Amino acid sequence: MSKRDPDWICCQLGAREHYAVARALHQRGALRLLLTDAWVWPTNPLGSVKPGLRARFHRDLSAANVHAANARNIAFEVRARLARLRNWPLMIARNEWFQKVAVARLSRTEPIHTPLTLMAYSYAALEIFKFARARGWRTVLSQIDPGPQEERIVASLYEQDRVHQGNWQPPPQRYWANWREECALVDRIVVNSQWSHAALVAEGIPAAKIKVVPLAFEERECLQPFQREYPAEFTFARPLRALFLGQINLRKGVGPLFDAIRLLRGKPIEFTFVGPTQISIPSDLYDNPQIRWIGSVPRREATRFYQDADVFLFPTFSDGFGLTQLEAQAWKLPIIATNCCGDVVKDGENGWLLSEITSNMIAVTICRLLAEPNLLQKFSTDSFPAEQFSLAHVGQQWLQVFD
Repeated sequence: MSKRDPDWICCQLGAREHYAVARALHQRGALRLLLTDAWVWPTNPLGSVKPGLRARFHRDLSAANVHAANARNIAFEVRARLARLRNWPLMIARNEWFQKVAVARLSRTEPIHTPLTLMAYSYAALEIFKFARARGWRTVLSQIDPGPQEERIVASLYEQDRVHQGNWQPPPQRYWANWREECALVDRIVVNSQWSHAALVAEGIPAAKIKVVPLAFEERECLQPFQREYPAEFTFARPLRALFLGQINLRKGVGPLFDAIRLLRGKPIEFTFVGPTQISIPSDLYDNPQIRWIGSVPRREATRFYQDADVFLFPTFSDGFGLTQLEAQAWKLPIIATNCCGDVVKDGENGWLLSEITSNMIAVTICRLLAEPNLLQKFSTDSFPAEQFSLAHVGQQWLQVFD
C-alpha cells in the first residue's frame, strides 16, 4: 500500500457478508480497525455457551486489529429479551446501541497523520458518521439494500397477495428519516448492484455520490474439483431437482414460484426449500409430495443442498445483490434469476433471467429444462463466480470509491 492510501475503519454490526469488506481491506493493508459487536475466537468458551457466536469470527482477520463489545453485546440482548423487544423495535434498539458503543470506542482513536476513512453499514451508522465528520474523516455508507423503493415493492406484494400473509411489517418512519440523514451526511454511498443504484437515484440521492461495488465471494471449500452430471432424461425415479435457498417470503418471489409449482404438478420435478419461512404456507403445498421443506440450516450445511440440486431458483422482486447466486455458481449450478438484483447471471450462457416475474414464465422456463437437460449441462460448465467478485478485485474497488 502506498503512503497516499488512507487507513480505513470498518464499523460492522453482525457478520454481514462474512466480514468481506474488512477482509478485502485488510488483505490490501488498508484496514486500521474493525469495530464490531461480537468477535469470538474459536478457543473462546462463549462459542460453546452461545452457539450462534461461533460464526462471529473469520480466520482471514486473525492478525487484524479487531475491537468487539462481547460483554456489552450479551448484556444488551438480555435486556432486550427481558423487555420483550421484537421485530422493528428490537432491530432499531440494537442499531442505536451499536452506534453508542462504536462512538465510545472511536473517541479513543489516537490522531494520526494519514487521513482516515470510516465505513459503516446503512441503518446503524448515523451517530457514527456524525462523530467521524466532526473529526474530519472521510465517510462511506455501505448500503445493504435498495432502500425505500424496495419497501414499496414489498408492501405492494403483500397488498396484492392476501393468501400468503406472513409477519412482514413496514419500518417506522424514523427508520427512513435516519437513513436519509445518513445519505446526506456521507461523502460516498456504496451499493452492490445497478438495481440498488437506480433505486437510490429514484429517491433523490445524487448519482455522483453513489458507487457500485459488488459483493465479494471467496469460498475455499468450493475450490475442490466439482463436476455436475445430468441425466439424458428426467424421470420420476430421477426428477429435476430445483433448489430455493434463502428467506421464504414474497420479496424473494415465492408467490409466483408457488403458483408455478401448481402449474407443474405431476411432472418429474422435486422442489427443495431451505431457509426461514416468513409467510403462511398453503396446505396444498405444505403437503405436496413434490416439495421438501427443510427450514433453516447453518451455513456450513447449505453446501450439500447446492451439490444435490440441478438448478437454483432466485425469482426475486428486489435484492441488493443476492450472495446465494455466487454460492450456487461456486458449485457449478445454473440459476434462474431476475434483473432485480446483482448482475451475476449471464442470460443464455450460465442461466436464465426471467423477462417477467410470473408463475407462467417460471413454469415455462422449468419445462424447457425438462425437455432439454443438455442445456443444464452446458450452463453448468460456464457457471462459476467471475473474477470481478473476487476478494482482491472487490478490495481494489473499495479503495477507489473516491476516484
